[in-house]
Order: sequence, then structure tokens, then C-alpha cells
Amino acid sequence: MEKFLKIGAVTTTHGVRGEMKVFPTTDDPERFLDLDEVILTNGKQSETHQILGVRFFKNLVILKLEGIGSMDDAVKYRSWDVMIPREKGVPLKENEYYVADVIGMTVRTEDGQIFGTLRDVIETGANDVYAVETQEHGEVLIPAIKACIMKVDVEKGEMTVHLLPGLIDG
Repeated sequence: MEKFLKIGAVTTTHGVRGEMKVFPTTDDPERFLDLDEVILTNGKQSETHQILGVRFFKNLVILKLEGIGSMDDAVKYRSWDVMIPREKGVPLKENEYYVADVIGMTVRTEDGQIFGTLRDVIETGANDVYAVETQEHGEVLIPAIKACIMKVDVEKGEMTVHLLPGLIDG
């Protein structure tokens, strides 16, 4: 399981005082209001910053962080991810999972055969859709509904699915 959860990505600077525009990757962008600090990372470097201010603009979050006081300071973080420790994540309900925990899972059919690897979670209005990369069928899209998703074992990194007619032969 991932120790940190991605909640956004820095897109660009905002103004001259070091604010950053962040595209939220969390279900609830208002969640930024409840946080005291975030971790900025580019995969090689990570920095923890106290949150000094949160505003919203269209579909973006405007973040003001401690130690980033100018546009020149903020531009360095363009394309960096905004992370939080797992324990600061929103509590999950039954049959809910963090996207970070299901990406890369081995997907098995109900008879136990390996079907493929879950590569992406696509958010739609009604339900999520899992993009599974398979050897035999290429990318297969499986709706994240009870009729298809039989079991998710985060600890083992495995998902068991029931393939409805038309998912792979349509």
C-alpha cells in the first residue's frame, strides 16, 4: 500500500505572491481546507510545506504555501504532485478504495485465471471504470459495479472480476 496519497498536481503559478494553481485529484477539493500541510514531490525530490491559504477558482485550487513567496519561487513546482500522508486521507466506506491502492493490481477472472493488470481508473458520472491491460485482448474497460467486481484484496494486490457478456467479445 502507498504511504502517501496524491490529492492534486501543480499546474502553474497564480499571481506574483507565490500562489500555485493545483488541479485536484481528490473527490472533494474542499478537502484542502482541512489540511495543515502538504508534500510536494516530483518523484526525485519531496518537500513538506505548511498551508497558509486555500482558495478555489473554477475547477482549480489556489494554494499559498509557507516558504514560497514569489512567482519565481512557485514556478519551480510546476507539474509537481501534491501529496498527503495516508493517515490524513478521507476515511473510506465499505467497498471503497484509494485509486493509488488499485492501480497495478493483478486482475483475475472468477475462475482464478490471471486476466491482466489494472492500469487506470476512469471517473464517469455513474461509476468508475477500470482500464485493464491484458495480453490477449489489449485494454479492456470494466465498470466498477457489483455485477463485475467480485472481490478486491488490497493487501494481496488482487482483484477478482466477473466479465459480463460484451466486455471482451463485443
